[in-house]
Amino acid sequence: MLRFIFRLAAMVALSISVIMAVVDTTRSVAASALVMTPLNASWLAVSPDTRAAFETYVRAKANPLVWDGAVAWVLGQPGFAVFAVLAFLLYAIGYRRRRHEFAPTN
Repeated sequence: MLRFIFRLAAMVALSISVIMAVVDTTRSVAASALVMTPLNASWLAVSPDTRAAFETYVRAKANPLVWDGAVAWVLGQPGFAVFAVLAFLLYAIGYRRRRHEFAPTN
């Protein structure tokens, strides 16, 4: 059941990644230049209140250097790339290994 949840979350993250990539591709074609929207800009466009609440939470619960270093760096990356990596990690966690039989057992 837990593997299913991770694979479902991976599918949702991959869907978001594809949607964000299509939006960036459309903007790139319209501008005749490469456009890659950072995750921070996309998040602020969709829901600035949750973005501010997330920053407040991270700064309160962790060292402010965590926000200034790691989280700010991730938010500065293109949104489609962040969600693609997240989808890959979630799928890898939920992946079920197949057993390989090298010889028939009779």
